[in-house]
Amino acid sequence: MTTSPTLANPRPGRWLVPAVGALLFVLAVISLGVGPARIAPLTAARALVEDLGPASVIVRELRLPRTLLALSIGFTLGLVGAALQGLLRNPLADAAVFGAPQAAAFGAVVTLYFGFAGALSFALPAAAILGALASIGLVLLVAGRGGLVVLVLAGLAVGSLFGAATSLAINLSPNPYAVTEIVFWLLGSLEDRSMAHVALCLPFLALASLALLSAGPALRSLTLGEEAAASLGIPVRRTRLLVVAASAVGAGAAVAVAGAIGFVGLVSPHLVRAAVGHDPARTLLPAGLAGAALLIGADIAVRLVPTLVEIKIGVLTAGLGVPLFLLIIARRRAELAEMPA
Repeated sequence: MTTSPTLANPRPGRWLVPAVGALLFVLAVISLGVGPARIAPLTAARALVEDLGPASVIVRELRLPRTLLALSIGFTLGLVGAALQGLLRNPLADAAVFGAPQAAAFGAVVTLYFGFAGALSFALPAAAILGALASIGLVLLVAGRGGLVVLVLAGLAVGSLFGAATSLAINLSPNPYAVTEIVFWLLGSLEDRSMAHVALCLPFLALASLALLSAGPALRSLTLGEEAAASLGIPVRRTRLLVVAASAVGAGAAVAVAGAIGFVGLVSPHLVRAAVGHDPARTLLPAGLAGAALLIGADIAVRLVPTLVEIKIGVLTAGLGVPLFLLIIARRRAELAEMPA
């Protein structure tokens, strides 16, 4: 008689969270030291708590905000991807499927360049979050219960609509310098961010992350189907609204500060799902940590590339994410073909 892996190991992947946590610590220390002025990792760590002159100024005012944003935004994007994949029960779900990043960017662009608020106003993430909520609500309304193909097509249409609206806003902007700034911002970057940016988005990212983590048990029950989950006392409708709203808040806050950073939320859950036994609840925290590791690793990489102008982090994540995305589709095409259209 054989024993299933799940029964033999009731807590698969127990090593994963400590391992990724240790990796994040190492990456964070490296991030504090990498840049035009190289600082040794141990010196960078000391500069956080001791006065080492210029090194402390560089680390605390330039490197620390960037590192904190990479960790918090990456963690939230990884959580968003894992939660939406668990909610929709398909491996290709992400905030981008709903056109949320494009809609959030449109909300932020309208707020910034038509003078409704300043770059460090809380109205900026609020507008981005409202845009993301609008896109997700519109996609769900159009797609209904049409299945994966209808959902992807609806998301593509809504994302294209908000992308075109953003382009129109840029086209109508009377200031050419503002146009240049917004185009570079839309590529995604953590360069020249300060603790004010951290304070601006961190409350929204924390709220979204806590809400998504709390939905774990409900997402596990939903693997049995909505009717079975409801019979177990799971508030299916409330869970759906919670995950969708929290995903919009997280994606909107991330876009408002860092611009459009793609594929982190899509890829992160796939990196950890097998290690946790394909359990949606156990996937959430490791996926968030994996997202943080991916984003801070990408941010370190863009600073190491010897170019006159720093490569935008959104360009790098897209360049790495697309091949991984295609690999996921190739490896799971039989499963995806069986999903209802």
